[in-house]
Amino acid sequence: MPPIITFIGWHNCGKTTLAGQVVQHLKERGYTIAVIKSTKETGLVLDREGTDTFSYRQAGADAVTLIAPDQMVMTTNTPQKRLTTLAHRFFADVDLVVGEGFKEERQVAKIEVSRGDSELLRDRVTGVIAIATDRRISGDYIFRLNESREIADFIEKRFLASNVQVREQAVLLVNGNRIVMKEFVQEALAGTVKGFVESLKVNQEEIREIELRIKKP
Repeated sequence: MPPIITFIGWHNCGKTTLAGQVVQHLKERGYTIAVIKSTKETGLVLDREGTDTFSYRQAGADAVTLIAPDQMVMTTNTPQKRLTTLAHRFFADVDLVVGEGFKEERQVAKIEVSRGDSELLRDRVTGVIAIATDRRISGDYIFRLNESREIADFIEKRFLASNVQVREQAVLLVNGNRIVMKEFVQEALAGTVKGFVESLKVNQEEIREIELRIKKP
């Protein structure tokens, strides 16, 4: 699973600008990056009136996905998903997942973006490992707001360069939460599922990955 780090801060502090610059630096170094942004705004209009996707949403569809030659866009009625759940479910194969928001998310590393004399979130939430700010404060890993390249260096050193991802044989999500499994448990689970699949009429040479979803009655 990829490492996850999220940029947090009060409204209009510059989270999007700084996070975008950091993503650009990491992309230039060859890493694959997924971004998940959280917002408190409601009623965001992605499907404009008159479009086919708007028609399907008006008809009551719970999720609508548009596939175009250059992109895929999906809207769904299932908000309030945890950052870790979204990352593990949709972006398991990238090098790094960058979040924006999710300040209450537990067990996720956070970089706080602070401007002016606003209250520091590091005193209210867990997981803040660095701060980017325009004022003088004490602490480890304090960056200026224009030091996006230095922040990219920090992320690369801490989460990417020295963290060679081990390809897990099996990943288990229960109610969207990832369950940590020891290697022998992964081997047993993966071996059992692969054994069943190999007994089916499936072109074995084309199998690269198997996904299994079970709903409890």
